[in-house]
Amino acid sequence: MVRVRYKVVVLFNLFIFVKKKMIAWDQLSMYVATGSCWHSDQTTTTTSAEQRSSQSKSIRRILSMDNTGYCNDSFNSIRSSTSDEDMVEIAGSTLDFSNTEDVPPLDRDYGSGDNPGMEEVNGVPKLMDLLDEPVPGVGTYEDFNTIDWVREKSKDRDRHREITSKSKESTWALVNSVCDAFSGWLLMLLIGLMSGALAGGIDISAHWMTDLKEGVCLNGFWFNHEHCCWTSNETTFQERDKCPQWKSWAELIIGATEGPFAYIMNYLMYVCWALLFSFLAVTLVRAFAPYACGSGIPEIKTILSGFIIRGYLGKWTLVIKTITLVLAVSSGLSLGKEGPLVHVACCCGNILCHLFTKYRKNEAKRREVLSAAAAVGVSVAFGAPIGGVLFSLEEVSYYFPLKTLWRSFFAALVAAFTLRSINPFGNSRLVLFYVEFHTPWHLLELIPFILLGIFGGIWGAFFIRANIAWCRRRKTTWLGHYPVLEVLVVTAVTAVVAFPNSYTRTSTSELISELFNDCGLLDSSKLCNYDNANVTKSSNELPDRPAGNDVYTAMWQLSLALVFKMLITVVTFGMKVPSGLFIPSMAVGAIAGRLLGIGMEQLAYYHHDWAIFRGWCSPGADCITPGLYAMVGAAACLGGVTRMTVSLVVIMFELTGGLEYIVPLMAAAMTSKWVADAIGREGIYEAHIRLNGYPFLEAKEEFSHKTLAMDVMRPRRSDLPLSVVTQDGMTVEDVETMITDTTYSGFPVVVSHESQRLVGFVLRRDLTISIDNARQRQDGIVSTSRVFFTEYTPPQPPNSPPPLKLRGIMDLSPFTVTDHTAMDIVVDIFRKLGLRQCLITHNGRLLGIITKKDILKHVAQIANRDPDSILFN
Repeated sequence: MVRVRYKVVVLFNLFIFVKKKMIAWDQLSMYVATGSCWHSDQTTTTTSAEQRSSQSKSIRRILSMDNTGYCNDSFNSIRSSTSDEDMVEIAGSTLDFSNTEDVPPLDRDYGSGDNPGMEEVNGVPKLMDLLDEPVPGVGTYEDFNTIDWVREKSKDRDRHREITSKSKESTWALVNSVCDAFSGWLLMLLIGLMSGALAGGIDISAHWMTDLKEGVCLNGFWFNHEHCCWTSNETTFQERDKCPQWKSWAELIIGATEGPFAYIMNYLMYVCWALLFSFLAVTLVRAFAPYACGSGIPEIKTILSGFIIRGYLGKWTLVIKTITLVLAVSSGLSLGKEGPLVHVACCCGNILCHLFTKYRKNEAKRREVLSAAAAVGVSVAFGAPIGGVLFSLEEVSYYFPLKTLWRSFFAALVAAFTLRSINPFGNSRLVLFYVEFHTPWHLLELIPFILLGIFGGIWGAFFIRANIAWCRRRKTTWLGHYPVLEVLVVTAVTAVVAFPNSYTRTSTSELISELFNDCGLLDSSKLCNYDNANVTKSSNELPDRPAGNDVYTAMWQLSLALVFKMLITVVTFGMKVPSGLFIPSMAVGAIAGRLLGIGMEQLAYYHHDWAIFRGWCSPGADCITPGLYAMVGAAACLGGVTRMTVSLVVIMFELTGGLEYIVPLMAAAMTSKWVADAIGREGIYEAHIRLNGYPFLEAKEEFSHKTLAMDVMRPRRSDLPLSVVTQDGMTVEDVETMITDTTYSGFPVVVSHESQRLVGFVLRRDLTISIDNARQRQDGIVSTSRVFFTEYTPPQPPNSPPPLKLRGIMDLSPFTVTDHTAMDIVVDIFRKLGLRQCLITHNGRLLGIITKKDILKHVAQIANRDPDSILFN
């Protein structure tokens, strides 16, 4: 019985096998008789590699006869359909015969033939791929183009897998793997050291040159005013800035320290030095590094989003920006060095990236380093390493993985340690404005703090609109043609108006430090000239006191300084010199906060019996701290201009050391952001990005309009057909003609013009470089040579030139969406994946393309802005 059953089973399996072969043969015969080809459907599932190999061998044996009336198609792209009625099983897999369209497959498997440049693979001729060896330039990007994040990340994964696999083969390979893993941390160390050293040098030089406008030290001209008087025995607490070693220009030139002539001489020298510094700054920028002007943060944000701006982070930009930043700050213009220091740190990061192959050859990895460098810039600008990391995460970076977070923290720590070792401020502290308030804040004080937040929001929105209007006028009028004259005029006006007022004559950093100060008995500032009749010398906490005449004089001087700073900063930011916005914005807020703080202090002193003061502000108590109001006002105005929140609060308490005042800072920062957002959604950096036309997709904006991909894609109905490359139907001359006649950055690759089935995507730059390289390295490549993007090539006529295979430069997995995909989803895909283009299909057929520029134009059009304002491709 067992033998009978065994024979029945064998006969049954043999019958099934023969039946399958007969059905397959019938189908093949039908296709051979009709001259049709095996085809594939892109909407179905790919079979496994083993199945495809088995299928290919079986079919090649079947098709080994000399039949010239049919095409022998590859089974590398055989798909399976969802309809069981149209399936025939062959060698354990399924073939789809449901499609009756005569569509060639994506890759063709042609019969044998001897052709130049061909080799045999499994008995099938295969064209030699010229890109088996790296071609210089392939995979790189042209200037003012967007990188392909997906491709760059894929390249890095392949590189990492190769290093990991080789590390198991030898000790040297293992050492190389360890060095590759450690290179990122070593790079962060170098960036921190270099940025910290440059920031220390900038701080020391700017302080010295700022004091040079008022006088010179006889002990050594390289000493600033403070350092010159350190060793003097003649200084007192009341006149700590006066010492015999420091001479004003009037004292040196005309021998007088007081009087109208001395005042005029000092006035004249102040203006002349300011004009000299600003002239040198704008001349150096214009002659050697035009990219060194401005803040740099809008461009850094755009570069971190994947945009290419050659030379913006180069060595010349670094050198010129470092020098001119010192000159611009020293000239007395209403600008700061904090924003440009972010640019300086990113230049350091970009230059040091060239020391490591992993970062030099991968644009996405380099941008991770630049994100960390941006954190380093804020760390050395304010002495706030944690705030720097949060600033890079919240405000600047486009892609910020967890690994970059830790490396940013390490680099910011090294930079802060380096700056602390240099000790540029001379106070053995890392923070720029150290505060030491003796009185805690009361809950009812949240009301004036919120008022400061409202003021900061209104000021931020006003400043952004006014500055953008002025910068747009600069671009479209004669002002843009005379940048040197503009800088000199603004410097002259600033110096002439600033000198008579002691609060605008000093540097902005010194002004903020004085406004943050909590007055003590030994303070010689006008802001601290209170009536001290009832104060004992042993008291640590000074009670609220009536203001003296000097306080009221200082208040109206500060009021004039507030108006002056608000107006002159609008004109100054964006000129052709390095110009930061952090310090001027903080100065405006600090002045407003100090004025409000003094007003609240006097109100509490004279009306302590009012309901708002009763219960917590008794007579003789220290209730109000004006310096705290100045600090909160500075945070409010800076938040209104930049729309920072979390990073702003952290930077402020690191900047001042006022850790217990986080709640007032949070209240003011959030209020200013809400008020500013209610007036205008854009911060200053986003507004300048839009003004300059950079292709930047803001992650904070919401796309709520109900449009589809077909509404945005190109070509439109009135446009010419989409320029495409066919996988095997074009010559070298055809490709070069298409490149010459168009300006597109890349071209979709399709099976044929008739089918429009998508194969991949190829970049214009890669095409040009590969064809030029093939003409040099491969004999016989001429204009009539066929170009193939397929794995296997057909036999060529005997006298035809050798073909050119460019499959290696093609992206085989371009991102595609259907024509009915909602645009809000498409925008999210572009933002989160960093795409430069997305192809639009319908039932597997190519319809059009959407680029990043198309989305930006569409968003601008919806917002009633000029879509042609997106300048770069």
